[in-house]
Amino acid sequence: MYRVSPFVRHFAWALLGGATLATLWVNLDAASYYDAVEFRLLDLSLPQVFGGNRMVLTPMFLVAHGAMALFLAFLGKELWEALILERGAFHGRRAAIPLAGVIGGSLGAVLIWVLVGAGIETAEEASFGLGWQVPLGSDVVLGYVIGRRVFGAGHPALHLLLLIMIGYDLVALLLLGLSDPMVTLRLAWLLLPLAASLGVWLIFGRNAGPDSPERARRRGLALWPYVLAGLVSYIGVAASGLPPVLGLLPVIPAIPHADRSFGVFAEAEAFLHDPLNRLAHHLVRPVAVVLFFFGLTRGGIDLGAFGPTTLTVLAALWIGKPLGLLLGLMLGHMIFRASLPEGITLRALLLLALITGMGFTVPVLGLETALPGGGMTEGARLGLALSLLIGPLALLLARGPLRLRMR
Repeated sequence: MYRVSPFVRHFAWALLGGATLATLWVNLDAASYYDAVEFRLLDLSLPQVFGGNRMVLTPMFLVAHGAMALFLAFLGKELWEALILERGAFHGRRAAIPLAGVIGGSLGAVLIWVLVGAGIETAEEASFGLGWQVPLGSDVVLGYVIGRRVFGAGHPALHLLLLIMIGYDLVALLLLGLSDPMVTLRLAWLLLPLAASLGVWLIFGRNAGPDSPERARRRGLALWPYVLAGLVSYIGVAASGLPPVLGLLPVIPAIPHADRSFGVFAEAEAFLHDPLNRLAHHLVRPVAVVLFFFGLTRGGIDLGAFGPTTLTVLAALWIGKPLGLLLGLMLGHMIFRASLPEGITLRALLLLALITGMGFTVPVLGLETALPGGGMTEGARLGLALSLLIGPLALLLARGPLRLRMR
């Protein structure tokens, strides 16, 4: 079994460091914290072709809607390789089990959110099903840290966990953009990322193979064309009304990549020199910085915000998502005759489902869009922070009655 690169743990500590500092700050002096993260850097009036809206640039906005696109590109790169490369975990029929788990877990989380929220939500601004997008996302980096302690560095359950959590995050952000009633989708703008991706592949990417002339091959291996195409793609996705953090994803298929997959966040990828992996190598340190500032600007937890929305979040993440995941995996096995990767026992699967009940990074990213603000938003943020406690519980169960024999 392959080993996951240690930079994922660095991402987790950077995120937790920023969120811890923000939590201390917001509980000691909330006014100065919000003054800092919501400080108006620039007011922009967008041209009518971009929607004609007024945009206020703040540190919170720039990190969440701009810099976090680098983190999502990191996740998208791993998912793309798993889909199309030899031995990729999502390649061909192998996609059935993780995909069924993502669909089942997402539906379970939404169903419990709606049912519990309808029964206990008391906020005046609440309406039936409001905020159902919140529990869809997960937390890849924090889930990895817990999963590695539970399963071990090379266990197949750890890699299945990472794939499912990446799937949750991308589905959550896409549905968040498509369901936002405050945004008018201008889907014609998606022709821009399509043109950027197709153009960079035709001019550069397809010539990067060993059979191409040496001069064309060197041009195809250069990184700047793909960076430029990513910038154009980001503009097109943002202008379309979809979440801007998805803006770099359309270019990923156009970037030359390795011939085979070594696994999700595999340590061996550090020795590869194809443009896609080289770009990922260059992004490791910037992404760690981005996650620290994301935790600092979006991770401040008001410890006095406990309310009905907090309980709704916990019910959706701790009950709906794990049960939906297990049901989805069972149906995927029955319908597609697909099986779990070798070495994953029922006990490991139960712990995996439990760990997917952690949700922080991507759910926090969608809070401002899914909920109306005020007490509901802060209560949900507290619930997302409390959901991380399922991680220590999984560790206790792995070392207790459900003790696993790991490789």
